[in-house]
Amino acid sequence: MDTHVFFGGKGGVGKTTISSAYALKCARAGIDTLIVSTDPAHSTSDVFDQDFTDEPASVEEIDNLDAMEIDPESETERHLMETKRALSDQVSPAMVNEVDRQIEMAHQTPGAYEAALMDRFINVMRNSDDYDRVIFDTSPTGGTLRLLSLPDMLEGWIERLAYKREQSIDLYERAAIGNEEPRRVMDGDPILDRLTTRKDRFEFAGETLRTDAAFFLVANPDELSIRETQRAISELQSYDLTIRGLAVNRLTPEPDPDENGRGARFLRDRVATERERLTELHETLDPPVVAEIETRVSEVKGTILDTVAEELAIDVDETVCGDISSK
Repeated sequence: MDTHVFFGGKGGVGKTTISSAYALKCARAGIDTLIVSTDPAHSTSDVFDQDFTDEPASVEEIDNLDAMEIDPESETERHLMETKRALSDQVSPAMVNEVDRQIEMAHQTPGAYEAALMDRFINVMRNSDDYDRVIFDTSPTGGTLRLLSLPDMLEGWIERLAYKREQSIDLYERAAIGNEEPRRVMDGDPILDRLTTRKDRFEFAGETLRTDAAFFLVANPDELSIRETQRAISELQSYDLTIRGLAVNRLTPEPDPDENGRGARFLRDRVATERERLTELHETLDPPVVAEIETRVSEVKGTILDTVAEELAIDVDETVCGDISSK
């Protein structure tokens, strides 16, 4: 059973709807489930008509389901302050202001947002023993892919930093005590200890994502969404991550056969175009289509969310895809 399940896709395709429906399906099956939103829009609160914070809380009137919403901006700020405290303890008072300035600048660079969010992802994954399934409603595809690529990239980066740190300590001790005395090199060095700890965290994240996680992509039946999905599949596969399926959301309902007005003609043309896109998804992409969800008139919440959950052809016990019933 895959403990961690990620739903991603282009902005606005309905990831929160699909991930919430899947979380509900797991909970209804008696699986202790946590849904984690990392989308700044925080639509999970809207779906369940309940405010959530960055700590897990029970979803009202639904057994076996907890939810939390991570605020990326707050996580970036928290990460900044934590880094400042950790490094300020290792430098002289005269250097503290300069260290703070450098850290502030670093947190304005590309990747700082993703690094902060990945830290919180790792904390959630490491402390999820109370749950059988942890579902991540992720931010739009580009940010998510950068986030998921961090473990491999940062492992190598931290290894190089640790090597440079060992060299600098070795050279310092050579200068201080000479070559004839034994040198402690890295014993008790706080900076090297911190680098090693972070390396272990990212190794854990990389291994978890590859061996205990499943990825689903949500798409709409339009050309832009399909192209984005194709790019996402290629990139996820390049990191050896498993894409279990595609959920197609916001399909146009077909009018009744006896309807022939202007609106009905428009809907039939729209449905025909969408069916072409669906055929393309079925025939050209490897991951199977695990859901074909029609647009609802009202917001997807309450009993409507239950109906969407029933339309997801995902076996919650094994997180594998079932058969899509014919539409």
